[in-house]
Amino acid sequence: MNARGAPAPEQYLPSHYWEDRARRFAADGSGLAAVCSYGMPEFYNRMIHRNQYLALRPWLNIQPGTRVLDVGCGVGRWSRLLAGRGAIVTGADLSPTMVAEARRRAELQNVSTRTRFIVQDLALLDAGGTFDLILGVTVLQHILDPESLRSAVQRMTQHLAPGGRMVLLEAAPVNIAKHCDTTVFRARQRNVYLDLFAEQGLELRALGGVDPAPFKTWLLPHLRRLPRPLGMSALAAVTLVSTPIDVLFGRVAVQRSWHTVFVLQRNGGAHAA
Repeated sequence: MNARGAPAPEQYLPSHYWEDRARRFAADGSGLAAVCSYGMPEFYNRMIHRNQYLALRPWLNIQPGTRVLDVGCGVGRWSRLLAGRGAIVTGADLSPTMVAEARRRAELQNVSTRTRFIVQDLALLDAGGTFDLILGVTVLQHILDPESLRSAVQRMTQHLAPGGRMVLLEAAPVNIAKHCDTTVFRARQRNVYLDLFAEQGLELRALGGVDPAPFKTWLLPHLRRLPRPLGMSALAAVTLVSTPIDVLFGRVAVQRSWHTVFVLQRNGGAHAA
């Protein structure tokens, strides 16, 4: 694993791409390289995971028995967290290897009786019921086809129980920002998601910030062109400078954040507790 990250493929075939990532990294340590930034050092991915957790924490205080659907579950990091709090969790992922690793880790963590993991394409999602909480973390940003994206949001909405809540964390800056886009990723303008959610009958209940420090997005488009020692030093410096800003101000600096937490509810539903 190097400091420059792994190059994006010229042609993005989602099922092949995510299965390859899973086979390379899902069983490696915490598995974060399979689900956060591909090919980046562990310290960088741990920072990403920590920022995501802080941003999601207010919405993950669930009651025992809550029915949860974790879409794009990867190695099951959020599924296992919520199952440990008493939720009954279904995790869905496109990659069979991700799903197998999520099951293995759930058994090791003694939460396998409260978890179920299925191989599913989100655009064709059929999880066999409705859920009180639907959670998706950096999933929609990897669905590049507009119709597949619309179908994925529609299928998730159809799985949302009356009064349920959908919590999504995606790269969604306020302004158009294409400088970090690749063949596998889109940082869509925030309003694109808001319009799509409204189209599917979802009401926005809250917005949260994640990572307002701009240094990572300044560096990442140039990182692969740097020699490895210089790239590693630059990445470490950016991580060091960004961390206190993101930790202290991530949730409140919504307008400046690169990623956004969307808290949604189906129109007409009672507010979830």
